[in-house]
Amino acid sequence: MTLIRSLAVFALLLLPLELIAEPVRIAVASNFTHAMQDLKQAFERQSEHEVELIFGSTGKIYAQIINGAPFDAFFAADVTRPEKLEQEGRIQPGSRFSYALGRIVLWSPQSDLSMDEGRVLQEGNFHHLAIANPRLAPYGKAAQQVLQTRGVWHALQDKIVRGENIGQTFQFVSSGNAELGFIALSQLKSQAGESAANLWLVPTQLYEPIEQQAVQLSDKAAVTVFMDFVKSDEAKQIIHRYGYSTPR
Repeated sequence: MTLIRSLAVFALLLLPLELIAEPVRIAVASNFTHAMQDLKQAFERQSEHEVELIFGSTGKIYAQIINGAPFDAFFAADVTRPEKLEQEGRIQPGSRFSYALGRIVLWSPQSDLSMDEGRVLQEGNFHHLAIANPRLAPYGKAAQQVLQTRGVWHALQDKIVRGENIGQTFQFVSSGNAELGFIALSQLKSQAGESAANLWLVPTQLYEPIEQQAVQLSDKAAVTVFMDFVKSDEAKQIIHRYGYSTPR
């Protein structure tokens, strides 16, 4: 029996690293929730590796990483935090890359509240406007930039409610706790928001580009395989389905 076990271990060691099942923990910005869930399913269908997803605001996840959270990779909603992690020597060298370009929309489930190319912001015929916390979430920062560009940032302070991340912001609006809010276009492409039609697709010139980057934090072979998959044509088709564009 000892000989058989030894031979089995030896045979396992001879397998290519990508064929050995290995769990992977991926931290993901909330805007990318539904797209990443589809990527996980597609990856696991063709791989022995299991992927665990942890969602949150980019700023909060960054803080968790520098405090020792055991994530294998980080899919942020900006460039700033991945760059900082690279500068701090916390990522695998050369692993930082852009995986998506996001869009924000102003959305309301109430059909009688007209978006009217964003003029609703100046008219102020609402009680609460939801945005993600600009300090933690890049989509919240973009929302703030839109409000500043439109000249209503200070005037609407009493009406703004802040979600910790874009996922919570979506819940504020979909639950009726806020009549309208700035959310990610990808959230309306998901099953949860596919029936939503009352929206203003915010022109990209009103906010800084939402370039989203990912970094590999551990040296697990399974993580490298997953990151390579995200760069594949199959993965890009999934990402495009949720309203993102992808860098060439």
